[in-house]
Amino acid sequence: MIRNAAQEDFQQILRIYEYARNFMKQTGNPTQWGDHSPAVDVLKKDMEKGQLYVVEENGQVCGVFAFIIEKDPTYERIENGAWKSETEYGTIHRVATDGTKHGVFHQIVSFCEKKRNHLRIDTHENNKIMRHLIQKNGFLECGTIYVADGSPRVAYEKAGTTRTEISVT
Repeated sequence: MIRNAAQEDFQQILRIYEYARNFMKQTGNPTQWGDHSPAVDVLKKDMEKGQLYVVEENGQVCGVFAFIIEKDPTYERIENGAWKSETEYGTIHRVATDGTKHGVFHQIVSFCEKKRNHLRIDTHENNKIMRHLIQKNGFLECGTIYVADGSPRVAYEKAGTTRTEISVT
């Protein structure tokens, strides 16, 4: 089950991000989140805006992510490629799990696709596991974007079929 994060989830969310940072370091990606990312104030802001979600299984929070439906300023400029579509999109950010369940990212993508059929996501070049999961879930690599601190990220997009209305006359 996926639901909006609640204040009572916050300590578990922080533990999940701590686990994810350590896992990233152990798997060759020590710099994407370092020791403190995502920042607590960013997570609290996501929660206040209703864009921080948790993945819950058997009453236990096992994953967390942000889903943001507004233009992402870091996606305005893309190098070494291009976006496939300029329609309104939702961005998946700050995906993390506690490592206890498989298929969590697929659940996240399915959930987000119900809200927007055009999705974008990015990750660090060294985040091989996430890059594999992103591509496995139907995203296409589009190029390179730069986050607020100027570091590059591999950008992906999944633009579903547009729903058109058929008028009968």
